[in-house]
Amino acid sequence: MNLTNRTIHIISGDAVVTQGCIGELAAFGGRYRTPVASTIEQARRGFDRNIPTVVFLDESAIDPASGSETLEAVVALLTEHAPVVVAAAPEKQAGLAFLITSGAVDFVARTSHFLPIVAGMLDRRVRMAERVVGTIQFPSDELSSDFGEILRHEVNNPLTGILGNTELLLARRDRLPPAAVERLETIAELAVRLRETVRRLSNAWDEHHEHARPA
Repeated sequence: MNLTNRTIHIISGDAVVTQGCIGELAAFGGRYRTPVASTIEQARRGFDRNIPTVVFLDESAIDPASGSETLEAVVALLTEHAPVVVAAAPEKQAGLAFLITSGAVDFVARTSHFLPIVAGMLDRRVRMAERVVGTIQFPSDELSSDFGEILRHEVNNPLTGILGNTELLLARRDRLPPAAVERLETIAELAVRLRETVRRLSNAWDEHHEHARPA
């Protein structure tokens, strides 16, 4: 039984990019659900209806007039829900270096013919999620239906605090010794990886429980 929902949320303010991405995904032959949003807020509302397996964020969805809606801030927010494939100007990659090295984000330079690369990365992320789900052995009826929500709440909340405080300290890296900066970066990277593992486990449990319900 395939428990992965294969949902790829596409967030783009460019209709040509959106349709191009859907077309490139079709070439992989996979059956994906591809909810589309043109703004970050619209996408986040859609996450409640369709849990994302992976998110594609096109830089065109970022509102440059918003002081708080920077690419880095938006991507960090989206990684709380799923891995993110980002297409943006090449110079934006450096600002996402930490999230890329943590494994939560893939970056594609938004140049000519970038959509086939995006589609390939999205397909790879879906297949990775399926392999993870396939290795999980769930008890039949020993855990409650809200186990996924409990896992997200009881583990993700402390993790968010750890990550937030670590990033606050790293914002003052110029005042810290290099060894301390290195350890803080390691803590932050491990927190992101653990949050991603918790997200996959809780989503897999939700999918398992949904399939296990009597018709």
